Amino acid sequence: MSEHEQGNAVSVPIATSVLTYLVRSLVDEPDAVRVDEVEGRRGIKLEVRVAPGDLGRVIGRRGRTAQSIRTVVRAAAARDEREVDVDFVD
Repeated sequence: MSEHEQGNAVSVPIATSVLTYLVRSLVDEPDAVRVDEVEGRRGIKLEVRVAPGDLGRVIGRRGRTAQSIRTVVRAAAARDEREVDVDFVD
């Protein structure tokens, strides 16, 4: 396994843990929450998937909840010494 592949396994563990905790605390079906790390051109993207009925709860009115989650997770990613973007996927 190359050094790059090893880094993908746990590249942003603090940010991923914080994101998972926040999203699970908001939704009705916490067991359906899935967070995937995707390496992109502009760094790491954390893709969040939730049960179909829970997406609105995570995004919030006018996207305020989603934006707050992004802010907290970006701060957590600083502890991982990486930059991340959070994407909520249907």
